Amino acid sequence: MSSNIRIQRICQHCGEEFTAKTTVTQYCGDPCSKKAYKVKQRKSKIEASNQLTKSVILKPVEELKAKEFLSISETCQLLGLSRWTVWRAIKANELPAAKVGRRSIIKRTHLDQMFEKAAPAVPTLQPKNHIIQVSDCYTLTEVQQLYSISEKALYEVIKRNRIPKIKEGIYAYVPKVEIDKLLGAKAV
Repeated sequence: MSSNIRIQRICQHCGEEFTAKTTVTQYCGDPCSKKAYKVKQRKSKIEASNQLTKSVILKPVEELKAKEFLSISETCQLLGLSRWTVWRAIKANELPAAKVGRRSIIKRTHLDQMFEKAAPAVPTLQPKNHIIQVSDCYTLTEVQQLYSISEKALYEVIKRNRIPKIKEGIYAYVPKVEIDKLLGAKAV
């Protein structure tokens, strides 16, 4: 039984226009159908290979998440940090670790607790309603001369203590009260 339907279609593979005899025909002929099948097979093999590669890459991390105790190197791999960063956290008592022989072991629950109690780092600056007047400030050069401090040391003090700087023209000003509190009474 033949069909009398004649529909103009565009081939899904080559993009040429053709006359289809059914409503579900996608390709202009057998060669385009076979080429499209090969492309589909190639794409599925590439996708399967990508999935396999992804699972191989993520396997060590998944195994680390399942462990209860981690070494320093495993902790570094799990968190994506350097060894020195992990050691600094241990030395600062931010991350408890136990010594077993020559190795340091970190309990997985301590890592989780460390991140649960960590508060977001939000700088606490002067309240917005408190406006600092330039007359109540030193220039950076004045501070260097008054306290015999180098430029780099001054910038470190300002940065470490989050002292607000006011820039006006080519000068930068810092509040006298804050500087006097940090560096002591005025040197004469």
